[in-house]
Amino acid sequence: MEDKSISYDKAMARIEEIVALLESGEKGMDELSEMVKEASSLVKMCREKLRMTEEDIQKALSED
Repeated sequence: MEDKSISYDKAMARIEEIVALLESGEKGMDELSEMVKEASSLVKMCREKLRMTEEDIQKALSED
C-alpha cells in the first residue's frame, strides 16, 4: 500500500487498522513484519504531508 497519492485521512485509517491487527495477535510473524513496514512507510508519508502543510500555512500567514 505504498501509494504516495493516498490521502492523509486514508493513511491514518490504515495505520489505525494495522495497529488493531497487531494488537489482536491474530496475524503470523511474516504478516506482522510486512504490516510494520507498511505502517512505517505510512507514518513517514503522513509526517511529510504535515510538514508541507505547516510550511504552506506559514507562507500564507507571512504574506499578510
